Amino acid sequence: MSGYTFTLLDVFAEPYAAVPQLTARLRIEEATGQVVHAIALRCQVRIEPQRRGYTTADESGLRALFGDRDRWADTLKPFLWMQCSTTVQGFTGATEVDLPLPCTYDFDVVGSRYLHAVGEDTVPLSFLFSGTVFTRGSNGFGVEQVPWDSDTRYAMPVTVWKQMIDLYYPNTAWIRMDRDQLEILADYRSRHGLTTWEETVQRLLAREGEVLS
Repeated sequence: MSGYTFTLLDVFAEPYAAVPQLTARLRIEEATGQVVHAIALRCQVRIEPQRRGYTTADESGLRALFGDRDRWADTLKPFLWMQCSTTVQGFTGATEVDLPLPCTYDFDVVGSRYLHAVGEDTVPLSFLFSGTVFTRGSNGFGVEQVPWDSDTRYAMPVTVWKQMIDLYYPNTAWIRMDRDQLEILADYRSRHGLTTWEETVQRLLAREGEVLS
């Protein structure tokens, strides 16, 4: 059985993808000198919120996810952010590869809500790897699995995610809404002669005594 070590070198905003994406620069080392023809690599990326501190300003955004701060000792648990995959080309010894991390700004997704809520500092990430390795075996070709304990951690600056969002959604955000409710909101907008969704929301908030700065 070959021995593999995975190391995250960097995570950066990908400016030219068709959809919002971060890219993780990954180094893979194989310790035995085995010739690797290819790896069909899969990865689970988890956020580990218990591994960082939070300011008072973070509390309002995190309350909907984890409850009040006095409960965080029990509720701050690792959660799945995304699953991703890539194909690693052949190498011997070590190689570096880009791992695409497709993202969403959908606030119904826990990871997006968490990343939007936290301030500066870093987000503790855990990368759990699996997949199939194609090697040169005794009969010319071999197949083995990426070891189950292959993982690594990375502290991603919050600013990296925010830079990525600004690339794809400059000065905007969006939420998903039930279609029937959207039609009601659109009818309200039309009946009151409002030209934008921002005006529509501001009018409704003003009726409830809420003031937007």
